[in-house]
Amino acid sequence: MKNRRIVTGAGALLAALVVALLPLPATTAPAQAATGSAVTVTGRKGTYDDFSKLKVTVHQTKQLRAQGVRITWTGGKPTETGFRHNYLQIMQCWGDSSEGPSREQCQFGGGGTSQAQGGNWTGLRQIDGIPDPAEKEYVHNGPSGESYVPFRPADGGPETTGSRDWTYFSTLDTNEEPYAVTHEDGTGEFTFQMQTAQEASQLGCGDPVKKSAVVKGRSCWLVVVPRGEHDVDGASGSGTRLDSSPLTTSNWARRLVVPLDFQPVGNTCPADRVERRVIGSELVTDAMSSWQSTICAGAGGVKFAFSQSGEEIARQTITQPTSGAPGLAFTVDPLRPPEGGATGTAVHAPVAVSALAVGFFVEIPGSGQLTSMKLTPRLLAKLLTSSYQRDVTRRGRTVLEHIEGNPLSLFHDEEFKQLNPAFNDWQSYNQPPMSLMVQLSNSDTTEMLWKWLRSDAEAREFLAGTPDPWGTKINPYFKELGLDTDTTVSDFPKADPTRTVVTVGEESLEYGTIEVAPYVQDMHEGALRTRRGNNGATTTPSAGGNGSPAKLVNTPPLSGERMVLAIVDAASAARYGLQTAALRNADGAFVQPTSASLLAGVAAMKDSAVPGVLAPNPGGAKGQAYPLTSVVYAGAYTSTGADERRDYASLIRYAAGSGQSPGVSPGQLPPGYAPLPAALRDEARAAADRLQNPKSSDGDAGPGGPGGSGASAGGPAGAGGGGTGSAGGAAAAGGAAGDTANPDTTDRSAPSVNPAAPERQNVAESGGLTPSTVLGIVRWVLIGVLLAGGIAGLSGPILLRFSVRKSVRVG
Repeated sequence: MKNRRIVTGAGALLAALVVALLPLPATTAPAQAATGSAVTVTGRKGTYDDFSKLKVTVHQTKQLRAQGVRITWTGGKPTETGFRHNYLQIMQCWGDSSEGPSREQCQFGGGGTSQAQGGNWTGLRQIDGIPDPAEKEYVHNGPSGESYVPFRPADGGPETTGSRDWTYFSTLDTNEEPYAVTHEDGTGEFTFQMQTAQEASQLGCGDPVKKSAVVKGRSCWLVVVPRGEHDVDGASGSGTRLDSSPLTTSNWARRLVVPLDFQPVGNTCPADRVERRVIGSELVTDAMSSWQSTICAGAGGVKFAFSQSGEEIARQTITQPTSGAPGLAFTVDPLRPPEGGATGTAVHAPVAVSALAVGFFVEIPGSGQLTSMKLTPRLLAKLLTSSYQRDVTRRGRTVLEHIEGNPLSLFHDEEFKQLNPAFNDWQSYNQPPMSLMVQLSNSDTTEMLWKWLRSDAEAREFLAGTPDPWGTKINPYFKELGLDTDTTVSDFPKADPTRTVVTVGEESLEYGTIEVAPYVQDMHEGALRTRRGNNGATTTPSAGGNGSPAKLVNTPPLSGERMVLAIVDAASAARYGLQTAALRNADGAFVQPTSASLLAGVAAMKDSAVPGVLAPNPGGAKGQAYPLTSVVYAGAYTSTGADERRDYASLIRYAAGSGQSPGVSPGQLPPGYAPLPAALRDEARAAADRLQNPKSSDGDAGPGGPGGSGASAGGPAGAGGGGTGSAGGAAAAGGAAGDTANPDTTDRSAPSVNPAAPERQNVAESGGLTPSTVLGIVRWVLIGVLLAGGIAGLSGPILLRFSVRKSVRVG
């Protein structure tokens, strides 16, 4: 049985975190180009530099949400070492003028007070660096006589009062890219993180705007300022490097401007809709964000308020229901027989095919971004057991006795380098990657990942204590956990108690593996941090000042040297434009999570303990099957009220029909999912019939009986359906049509049910579950406090489970 203290504690911590997070962006538009929306702009000749050969392409400019957007360019000059010359500066801006934004409307300058790259002022709003003869407007207008360009927010708030005023954005939440690299051949690429009004109210992108009775999202802008070999005064820069802000008048005159069309954000569901609560797996979050608005839109639609949670919590919630609790759960593993809780038959309907992935953002200095990576189960086992030295301490010359002889990092591992030739020349003094990010809570998918590792002989032997051929051994604190044989593990433990001591003046600070690689709230956050190239590690000492004590802080990695990996869901990886690692399956093939490989993974699955419910089979993935594929099921009990069962059945029918049409529009299936095979769609529709009309179905026979989910007699698995378009579903008894957005015509104008919110933010209200970053430093301080308290509260049961009996200190 799973450790309930950990499950409950993790759930409680996630619940607390919601207090610190704002609602998130609405519905669809994933991180792939909407058809026909790519825009290319051409550089212009400046006073001193000729950018006329520069062509910059933004690969998606319409139907945007909070996501990653690919930007590529040609015709540039190679970026010089240390970003002395020749790079692009990219920023997101607001502005309602058809001519584009002003420099006061652009989010830039949140990088900090000192720049380890480029010139001292190239990453700031301060324009004092090299005097710009053309600058007339902002001269000595800031604190202590500094010259700066203020930021004016879209929401009408006061403008900033200095170049270091980070009221609206800072290094923790800005999306600016101050140093985008151009390669030797004059090309470059970068995936830019777009922000909506939910993440950045100061930009207001996507705020609902009513035009001719149609609600649209407020438009914004992408601005690219190319930097060449001359500064604003015509020289080659201070100390042979550029030393002026892109916001000075001369630099701003060379800007390239691209309009951005955002979908409206916020709750678009009419207030008179009946609310039905659903709960469960993060794997279905992006799909539900897309489906919900379409299902709710028409007359008689239903507001499905989805709360993301661990699957075990979801199963418990609907098995032991309380007043106002969700009546349908999305899980990977099936519902369990009720024990004094819900009565009636458990019905399971497949609704989504997705997967876990290892998302990464890796820049090799001097070479650009890494576009592919191969990982074996054993390599992932090393990452998850803190078996690399820099996963335990970031101190450069520190040797840890218990993992002495192990590589510094994944990129220094001979096994990794043999599979990934790009790192054959990687030297031991190079900056190691940030440690793998994982989520704190328990989940069915985490359990699946450990199952995959145990199914592989090399990984299983490593977890049991057998060194790899190069002598790398498991961190002994993890060997004590029995991860090679424990079939119940469903979390990512951090069992190494090593504390690294850092002295700042007369103060001593210390950190451990949780500070080296902080847990993420969920996989969406892991993907977002990966896109930013920063895992949030707090291992850098800061002396404080003005009476403040010394502390350990996060230092954002330098442009061109960002190296971040995370366990994410495939939909979040697609949303933020992450590269994903190719994982080795049982046949020895390295496979990425594509629609085809996910469907091959489904074909390799077998029934779980509940007939008709497919179980992940990572060890059985062969050929081109992706090993970490999952089918998400909607589970409910026939003892639920008739009206609720009817509405939940309509959700299932939509999910199995129009909801399986891939695309970027609301109501479609976002990237990161594979359309359900025809047989599973038929099973889902048959399950919806049994849920809505349990007495008229043959619910006591075969897989359609207690706990089952197979096709009913009237709809055999494999018959009809299929394809990826809007398949029509068989009409259920009671007149519910197949898979339309509004499957019932019954009057639903009754008052909306709005019980107390569960542990996660309501998707119907927020449109998604990607962590918001709008409150800057204040909000993150609050999250830090919550995490510290939550981790402290969890440390007792976790450490008991880990059987850690001593603490190692590194001075």
